[in-house]
Amino acid sequence: MKTTTIARPDMAEFTRAVGAIVARGLSPRDTARTVAALLREGMPQVSALLTEEQRAGDPAGYVSHVLHARPEFSIAAVVWRPGQRTVIHDHVAWCAFGVLSGIEHETLYRLDGDRLAEIGRADNRPGEAGGFAPPGDIHMVRNTSAEVGVSLHVYGADLGRLGSSIRRVYDLPVVR
Repeated sequence: MKTTTIARPDMAEFTRAVGAIVARGLSPRDTARTVAALLREGMPQVSALLTEEQRAGDPAGYVSHVLHARPEFSIAAVVWRPGQRTVIHDHVAWCAFGVLSGIEHETLYRLDGDRLAEIGRADNRPGEAGGFAPPGDIHMVRNTSAEVGVSLHVYGADLGRLGSSIRRVYDLPVVR
């Protein structure tokens, strides 16, 4: 995964709305769900977030473009070419996401001793949003569509300081 940081002044209204949600002091899970509801109310157009070159992605792997970062939360646009995927991982904080294009196929896992148990799968399509919080956030995401996928992610962490939302990568056997 490659990460870039972009200043996006046109994200000001969305950023203020997320900041107001975070300031409410909800639990991490409720914060993620409330931000996901905000995303469902009106996701921005891909062209408002990224340049044409950024929307093309990178043949080497998916790219995360940090659009806003501060200590309480960060906003990133993730670009996935067809077939690109993450490793199996969990996160340092809550996350909400909205799919703008492509299909994000998510496989969910739970740690079962020294292995992972697959506990679910979902196809997240354009216009759909969701949220989660640790613990219970182990997953792998893959763009299963024939087009470049773009999704907007909001994390309860400062990606400008951390560089990534990934807490741990899981390289364990998987049971279904």
